[in-house]
Amino acid sequence: MATQAVNVSIAKNGLRDRVGSILAGLSAGLNDYMTRRSRIDQVQKLDAKSDAELAALGLKREEIPRYVFRDMFYL
Repeated sequence: MATQAVNVSIAKNGLRDRVGSILAGLSAGLNDYMTRRSRIDQVQKLDAKSDAELAALGLKREEIPRYVFRDMFYL
């Protein structure tokens, strides 16, 4: 009996760990998606500006993605 209780306890902890790992992965994926989505919105807003407006910000049109993602990519 004692061995059986220990095995059940280990099985529950194993399942809990697996479910926790799956939920952590989903949470990380959702966080990454939301971060990318907000940056895509920023790219679109900058792209909608005229070349003169971008120049006032010190940007060229081809530099927009590098500017928006500058903390993620060291370019």
